[in-house]
Formats: sequence, C-alpha cells, structure tokens
Amino acid sequence: MAKSPETEHPVKAFGWAARDASGVLSPFSFSRREMGEEDVRFKVLYCGICHSDLHNIRSDWGMSKYPLVPGHEVVGVVMEVGSKVKKVKVGDNVGVGCMVGSCHSCDCCAEDLENYCPRMLVIYGSIYYDQTMTYGGYSDSLVCAEHFIVQWPANLPLDAGAPLLCAGITTYIPLKYFGLDKPGKHVGVVGLGGLGHVAVKFAKAFGAKVTVISTSPNKKKEAIEHLGADSFLVSHDQDQMQAATGTMDGIIDTVSADHPMPPLIDLLKCQATLVLVGAPNKPLEIELVPLLMGRKTVAGSCIGGMKETQEMVDFAAKHNIKADEVIPMDYVNTAMERLAKGDVKYRFVIDVGSTLKTS
Repeated sequence: MAKSPETEHPVKAFGWAARDASGVLSPFSFSRREMGEEDVRFKVLYCGICHSDLHNIRSDWGMSKYPLVPGHEVVGVVMEVGSKVKKVKVGDNVGVGCMVGSCHSCDCCAEDLENYCPRMLVIYGSIYYDQTMTYGGYSDSLVCAEHFIVQWPANLPLDAGAPLLCAGITTYIPLKYFGLDKPGKHVGVVGLGGLGHVAVKFAKAFGAKVTVISTSPNKKKEAIEHLGADSFLVSHDQDQMQAATGTMDGIIDTVSADHPMPPLIDLLKCQATLVLVGAPNKPLEIELVPLLMGRKTVAGSCIGGMKETQEMVDFAAKHNIKADEVIPMDYVNTAMERLAKGDVKYRFVIDVGSTLKTS
C-alpha cells in the first residue's frame, strides 16, 4: 500500500494533478521522496506534454492511479546531489524521461535496455522502492536516481529539447536498431504530430530519404518545406499509395489512433519493417499474407535505455533537432483538449519554472 501524498515525506512539493478519469488537472500539494546518497534533486524548468500523458490522466489504458501528476519529458537545474553522485553537480542542467527505476540485474538491464526491464519503474504512477508513489514533471521539483538522469548538452535549449526525452528517443532508436540510419535509405513516417515530426528530423539527419504518410493533405507544405521531407503521401489517396508500393526500406508508424495496416505494409520493400511506436487504444488488424509474401516484419519499439537516451540528446544537440510550443502551467487543461483534437504543432511544453504558482 502506497503512502498518502500528505504523509510520504516532509519535503514538500507542488504541481498539477488529475484526481479521476475526467482527466482534469488542478493544483496539488504533495511531497517528494527523501534524498538518498545516489539521488539527484532538481528544480523543474520545462516539461513536455506527451499524448500518453493524455491517455494516463483519462485512464484510457485502465491502469491509472490517482492522484496522478503527469509529465515524463522533464528538464531542469540540479539543486542537490547525494554523497555518491558523480555524473552531475549542483547547477547542472539535466533531464529525466519515462524511467526512474529498474532491477539492474536482468538480461535487459545488463544490455543497457532498462526500458524493457520487467521491473522498470516509471516517473509517475509507480510505487517506488520506499513504497511512495512516483509523480511526474508537472511539478516544481523532482528527485531521481543518478542512473536515470540525462546530462544536458550545453547547446540544446531546455524548452525545445524537453520533448526529446520521449518523442525523441521513441523515434531515434527504431531508426538505428532497424538499420534506417544509413544515407540513402528510404524511410516512411506515418503521422506528423509530436513523434512524427521528430522522426522526420532524425531520419534526415541520418541522410535518409523521407516520405511522410498522413491523412491530412494540408500538412504537405509543412512536411516538405519546413521539416525537409522528400515526399508526401495522403494515406487515403489510393492512387498515391499504389504508386509508392514496394518503395520503402522501413516505416516508423507514430499514430496512436486506430488506422489500417495493410496499405502501409504494401509500401514496404521485401524484407523491410514497419515499426509501431504509437499506442492505439484498440488492437490493430494485420493481414498475414502480405507479410508472408515479402518476408516483411511488423515490429514494436518503446523509448530506449539510458545509454541510448544520452546518445540521442547528444546527437540532437549536434544536429539542432528540437521541437516545442511553450505554454504556461494554467493553460494545461486547454492544451490537453487541443491535443485530443490534434490541434498542436507539434509538442506542447509547459514553462513550469516561470508559470507554476503555489497560490
């Protein structure tokens, strides 16, 4: 049984939380867990709003525990470090993504894939080792084990870089793992939202040819002229999709809503892979014959390990990859409604440090 927010620890914290599946966020006083000798405490300056935050505050996946303080794209400045902390010091800029704990002993952890550890703890909604609830980055401060802290590159803006801690790592890793990080590869990116636009930027930085696949024809100009995509397909235009059959070395599918798989699989070359990184509420239907006839693969990928995440932010800093629309804390409920309607370009980032008011 987790301790209550009021009795966990004497170190007080403040943020915004959802109290029930309505998903409405409001001011919330609670406390952070006590500092340990390998912990880092930092002041939150910015926090991205991910689509999974929206799913969680509304309990779309049926796993939410309330009160729930969302936020897993968190950046800020270190205020205190434990006696055994070596990676960062007071005054450093740091980031924390989805993870705050893992077993450190399983095969996944041994391979620096803490994100696949069966005992991985997430930044909000998990019961920590001291039996306290974890709370996310829509708050004034955060305590995290040094192992799960990302050192922030000096030339990567905190606000524009915050979404990389989820949107960035979620798209960077499948591009690398499935061999789509090579110059000349033809990569399809399904969806041009928070994940999709970062996928385009990473793929272009790797030297790939990029085709955006979207239901919205009005995004073509943005995709090509602003993000640098090479071509654009309207997914419900059968002629366009037919013309592109068998042309892609791989596809990163970022869509978190129900959408048809067969047309996307048809776009793949033989032995190519469609990688799903979104999380729709309902199961997707996949036909087996198109997979069998081309030795094609449908795969999934979820964030990345800590070593991979540090590599990703360093790469983003080198290639000037970032994304944001900065908002004040009291705009967060409106932002969630806009996110639910797809009315965001491309990622909301909360200016926590300047706009979170305790009264």
